[in-house]
Formats: sequence, C-alpha cells, structure tokens
Amino acid sequence: MNADTMGPTLEKRRTIVHPNGQSTAYFYDSYADPWKDNETILIQHGFARTADHFYHWVPALARQYNVIRRDLRGHGGSSYPRPDQAYNYSVTTILEEIRDTLDQLGITRVHFIGESTSGMLAVAFAATYPDRLSSITLCSSPMYLPPAGQQFLAFGEESWPTALRKLGTRGWAERIAASPGTMAVDDPGYRKWWMNRVCSSDSEGLAGYAEFLSRFDARPYVDGVRAPMLILAPTKSAVLSAESVRELAARVPTATVEFIEASGHEIYYEAADTCLATLLRFLSQIGNSSTGTT
Repeated sequence: MNADTMGPTLEKRRTIVHPNGQSTAYFYDSYADPWKDNETILIQHGFARTADHFYHWVPALARQYNVIRRDLRGHGGSSYPRPDQAYNYSVTTILEEIRDTLDQLGITRVHFIGESTSGMLAVAFAATYPDRLSSITLCSSPMYLPPAGQQFLAFGEESWPTALRKLGTRGWAERIAASPGTMAVDDPGYRKWWMNRVCSSDSEGLAGYAEFLSRFDARPYVDGVRAPMLILAPTKSAVLSAESVRELAARVPTATVEFIEASGHEIYYEAADTCLATLLRFLSQIGNSSTGTT
C-alpha cells in the first residue's frame, strides 16, 4: 500500500450543510460503552491543518468519549465561500456554524479542544454559548495575532493572505515547515504526510480564513469564560510566548496551565503523549456532571 494513501482520507469524512449554504466536514469516532451516557469531545485543529492531523488523539480519547474532529471553514473537506457567494465572514458566523454542527449532530454539550488559533474560537464559543460547554482546552493558542505574528506568516509578502495566494498552499506550507519554532519534527515520512494533508486545502480557502483570523481578537471574550479551562502551552513556539499564556491564565479563575516541553509550536504531535495524559487527568477531575448527547 502506498504510504501516502494510508491513514485518514477525505473520503472517510462525513459532511453537514449549514443554513448559510456552507458545508462542514468532520470525523466521528467512539469506542466508548454504547449503553452509557458518554460525553463528547470536539477537536478543532489550527490554521492550515485538518481533522486528519489529530488522527493519533483518537485511540486515547475515543474509548471513554465520543470524539468529533471538525474541519475549519476552508480547510480539508469543508467548503469556503466563492466570490459570487454572499457570506458574512465573522466571528458570529463561525461560532454559529460550530453551534449548528452540534445541533445537527444532536449534541448538547462538549469538551472543546482548540489547537493554535482555534483556541481563540474555543474562548469565544465559551463566552457566547456557555450552556454548550463542559470545558475548554487550549493547545498552543494565542488570543490574537499581533502585527509581528502576521508578518512572520506573510514570508515577505504584503500580507499573510497574499502570501497564501501567491505561494499556493504547498509553497506557503513549505515555508512554515522550514521555520524554527513551528512543526519541528524531523521524521521525513511524517513531514511528507503532514504536507499532503495540508495541501488538501485550497490556497483560496486558506487565504479567506487567514483574512478572518487577521481581524479576530479573542481577548474581549476571555472574561466571559466560566467553564473549566486547561491551557497546554509550548515552551518554544514561534508565535506564542510564556508571558502571554500567564496573562491569559490570570484572567480566568478556572484556568489550569501546563507548559509542555517541545521544540516547536505543534505540541499536539511532537508531545502528543504528554498533552493527552494531561488532558485526560483534567477531564477526569471535572467528572461526569454534564451529559454528552441529547
């Protein structure tokens, strides 16, 4: 079997369509005892990655929880608005699509895991729809992208979205993968697989989402978070400082911080075992006070 075709593929995804006409692709995995009222975990990957990139989190989580891995707007198998389509690319719209995903799947509450910039979504969702959350976990997550961060992602072009349009998905991904403090994994097999999965997203879809992220600031939502929060913070990220992590935790009374030793930003892979062990301890402390499905 060709190694490039092994593992999760787009064909295995399920798809739902939102009232605004956009579609969301997702994986659903559960090996939990079916007669129990099992809680649900929603994993939302970060920019340019896909639900595929969290394949290795499923075995550790799905024996106890229902696990949904959802593709972001414009990523993987999820659609993105074309120029001739009316679409309000706003925080409100993105949060409504996440809520609608849960509604269509019959899920009342979730443990929301947001990786990288999707931690910003987790915080905004927690403040906007507190009744839909049992907890939130942030993994390598800033609360906004300052000009220096956006300049880093632009690789010398006028802007981050412009870089995606000029370089294309593969060209941009090659630049980010070669930058210190980002992927930081030497295994050539993984790097090739990672690249192929990133390239399942069209550059225009990524550029549109980058434009959205460039405007998105989750800091105003932080004080509205009431759910238990776990912060998994990398020690050597190119875009996230320890100081900003501590500032965030100081604003959220329910927050617990764990600094994860790793060489780069993508601790979800490089330090997966540590992240998962910490997450499972956190979830076990919360207990089973909320139900997973309706």
